[in-house]
Amino acid sequence: MAFGASLTLAQIVGRLQAVCAGEIRGNAAARIHQVAPLQSAQAGEIAFLANPKYTKHLRGARASAVILHPDMAPSLPLTASGEPALAAILTLQPYVYYARVAALLNPVARWTAGTHPAAVVESDIPASCHIGPGVWIGPGVTLGENVAILAHARIGADVVIGADSVIHPGVSIYPRCRIGARAILHSGAVIGADGFGFAPDFGGAGQDEWVKIPQIGRVVMGDDVEIGANTSIDRGALEDTVIGDGCKLDNQIQIGHNCVIGEYTVIAGCVGVAGSARIGHHCAIGGAAMILGHLEIAAHTEISPGSMVMKSIPCGGEKYTALYPLERHADWLKNAAQLRHLEALAKRIKALEALAGSNAAPDGAGALRAER
Repeated sequence: MAFGASLTLAQIVGRLQAVCAGEIRGNAAARIHQVAPLQSAQAGEIAFLANPKYTKHLRGARASAVILHPDMAPSLPLTASGEPALAAILTLQPYVYYARVAALLNPVARWTAGTHPAAVVESDIPASCHIGPGVWIGPGVTLGENVAILAHARIGADVVIGADSVIHPGVSIYPRCRIGARAILHSGAVIGADGFGFAPDFGGAGQDEWVKIPQIGRVVMGDDVEIGANTSIDRGALEDTVIGDGCKLDNQIQIGHNCVIGEYTVIAGCVGVAGSARIGHHCAIGGAAMILGHLEIAAHTEISPGSMVMKSIPCGGEKYTALYPLERHADWLKNAAQLRHLEALAKRIKALEALAGSNAAPDGAGALRAER
């Protein structure tokens, strides 16, 4: 189905040449109106192939063109005259090229500049901004050019939002937070709510209570950050919570107060990062992973989905996993019980190895009994 522009392969390659080089094989005049999966793509659609394992699907493909690595070009089907039966764009990064083609064919919607009469705006904003119905913008807010704030978003006092950012419906940004240029904040995101800070006051002369610690820091985001739906990023207690340039956070993520996330790190859905954790740049955190507070994760680290990170990772460039295999609950209980005795078992094995190394001939069962 066509949603956006319609371009020939030659036009696509020409527009992307400056950012991602591509070479056409076959019909450069083939007209493309949409991207689609290789196995279901039809005429007028372009697919991509990044895994050599699936080159078999090139034969019989109905797409008008395909994006693939030059090494896969020999797998393209040919006509009787030896010409490519399926047009192709050859590029060293097929997946990245596909993403850029998809963006060309599906340009981001632009909203008409102006302020809806049902919005409440207590700050001076550029005329190029779009302010939707039910929006509240507090005093002292600074918006860059072409910012779009959609229906029922809430922007607190003294917030700064950079140019060309899009704030989707129902987003809440608390006072004094800083959002960089070209940000995308999806519906339900909450930026700058209080961090979870309480001091215990028990056993004194007064009534037992948890004393709330004022959270006086901010959330500060760099440029080109995208925050998923219903994700919460807490403001710092004293210092700021920082999200670096180019970070991409999925839906339903919790980032605790005073966390620092380095540039171009990606975090998948349902991850929880406890307060004061520091994650380096270019990291990848899998879905539902948990990262404890006050830890440091080195740059270029990958964390597997569902992992529990309980200690700092000082050396990046590797993938870390902390998982327990899925199995029947009764079996899990048995194995979990055995895990508690691993340290004692290791000591017993060391004792046996020491006896064997001394050329003694101990009775195995007796040694075990003695160790017990």
